Amino acid sequence: MKNQRTASDLTAGTTLQASDRKVAIITGGASGIGRALCKEAAARDMVVIVADIQVEGGEETVRQLREAGQGEAYFEKLDVTSAEAVEELVNRIFNTYGRLDYMFNNAGIAMYGELCDMSLDLWHKIMNVNLWGAIHGTHAAYPLMKRQGFGYIVNTSSATGLGPAPMSSAYATTKHAVVGMTTSLHYEAEVYGIHVSALCPAFVDTPIYATADAVGMDKNKINEQVNKQKSMSPEQFAKIAFAKIHRHEAVICPMPMRRTMDLFFLLFPAMHRKLMRLVCRISREASLRNQTGSQTAETTSIS
Repeated sequence: MKNQRTASDLTAGTTLQASDRKVAIITGGASGIGRALCKEAAARDMVVIVADIQVEGGEETVRQLREAGQGEAYFEKLDVTSAEAVEELVNRIFNTYGRLDYMFNNAGIAMYGELCDMSLDLWHKIMNVNLWGAIHGTHAAYPLMKRQGFGYIVNTSSATGLGPAPMSSAYATTKHAVVGMTTSLHYEAEVYGIHVSALCPAFVDTPIYATADAVGMDKNKINEQVNKQKSMSPEQFAKIAFAKIHRHEAVICPMPMRRTMDLFFLLFPAMHRKLMRLVCRISREASLRNQTGSQTAETTSIS
């Protein structure tokens, strides 16, 4: 998009004063849940910084927000795997507006396949985006929010981060780690007036499944199984997320019957084991090894 203004063009003298609007940085804002969070923030009349490595999608998010006439939105190209880039953006936005109310560390990628097929390069790829991206954003925003005495840090994990996820071990590792960091900081930060939450979506209709790295798996078959699940829209999820963030919930997972299922599997662990083995069996039916007798990886970079 030509002549697209970014937050880089702003100075404290050319934008609203700190008391006028809340300010939100949302990484991964070019699509899916990130875009929906941007829309929800804009609908609440915030200054929204759409941060993503995907330029076209990020600028499209800003275009949609401006067409809706809500809030104030700017796009910033950002690689969340770079601590320096994240810190520079967060500090610049804070210095421009004199405040940072929300830091959404939402950028992420998906990956599935058997752990034995995962190369160390793939492990580094998913850890750098999903885990280190959240760490970088938290590390940059937390001291500024501590200084101002308020703020929300929201890290996107997954329902996968709340239990076993066979055939998605690398992805689950990153999401469990995000939940652990976030729920721990939830209690550390409250004395400073900072609220910290983990978003744990399950079956939300986003591009993350279609663009995931399929390691030794037939992506089409995996997506067929995913598409059989009833999914909520990203916009529905974003509305639920904001409501629960403002209730200061540590873990936000609007999965139907989740608490009932947790209790059921706690009381009947044999049923849980059967379900996990069923997941493995169904997933292995999509294994390329079974089709060709050799390991093949379908990978798509979506970071």
